[in-house]
Amino acid sequence: MHLLVNTGGGDAPGLNAVLRAVTLSAVRRGFKVTGIHRGYAGLFEPEGEGLIPLTRDLVRGITDRGGTILGTVNKGFAEDRCAAVVARCNELGADGLIAIGGDGSLRIAAQLMDHGLRVIGVPKTIDNDLSCTDETFGFDSAMSFATEAIGRLTSTAEAHQRVMVVEVMGRYAGWIALYAGIAGAANAILLPEINYDIERVCAAIRHRFETERPFAIVVAAEGACPVGGGFAVKAREAGKEITLGGVAQLVAAQIAERTGYETRSLVLGHLQRGGTPTPADRILALRYGGEAVRLAAAGRWGEMVAWHPPDMRSVPIKDAIAKPKSVPLDSDAIRTARDLGIALGD
Repeated sequence: MHLLVNTGGGDAPGLNAVLRAVTLSAVRRGFKVTGIHRGYAGLFEPEGEGLIPLTRDLVRGITDRGGTILGTVNKGFAEDRCAAVVARCNELGADGLIAIGGDGSLRIAAQLMDHGLRVIGVPKTIDNDLSCTDETFGFDSAMSFATEAIGRLTSTAEAHQRVMVVEVMGRYAGWIALYAGIAGAANAILLPEINYDIERVCAAIRHRFETERPFAIVVAAEGACPVGGGFAVKAREAGKEITLGGVAQLVAAQIAERTGYETRSLVLGHLQRGGTPTPADRILALRYGGEAVRLAAAGRWGEMVAWHPPDMRSVPIKDAIAKPKSVPLDSDAIRTARDLGIALGD
């Protein structure tokens, strides 16, 4: 069997671990594995430049490396390229593709399936917003880094008696903000799932300053929106999804204006994507990669590997991309945040 594999969308800690598991699991079965450079672009690069034979030697020692040895791309993919991609895969004698990516990348994979390509999906997103799987690799690393950053900011906020507003990733789902906020003992958490009332946020901060300790930490997902308002948009470009950013700066300015407290803001941005994956993400990524090859060997094309603790299972790719996985408002994590006295802006 000849398997192609690629990594698409934004990078995430654990991508290289998946590639190592795919390679080793395939090679021990006698399969051939070829990596595609930069999403699907490598299929059309000059011979020998865009296609990378994956061997034991090439993937040795990459489990703990951030990024991806194949490179990735998160630019738009035109559906009219599907036929050319499938034709090129057929020219290479590929039996199928293991597509590692998030919502956007798996949507492309579904389009390629409709054009006749056999695909196995592996879910990747630090936002943890893919349906049908309990957790995606990359999330634990991003959440752990955000938690560490919140801890560092807490000490300086306390020293200067300031309010610190920290912006984390999460366009439509607030998993990073919620988990890092709870773990980092934040005083307020703003999520895409709950439109926040800035007056309620300020009231909670005033109460803390007056009755507890004169400093506060606010964690805001980039997709958090005020009541009656929309996203904080950093950039708009024709034909592309808007680039979010600036909610922390906006919220910080409003808190300072309404309360008079000294307030600062910080955007963690791509720091959440980079660096060494946590041990939890390494193990999860290796398990995802191993299961992807097992599905291919069994001929279960069109499936995405899904973690349903304690086991790896699979679901149809098209089911996984049907709708994003938001934070349930009745979840134990939300109830815990409220019980801890964390303001959610509602």
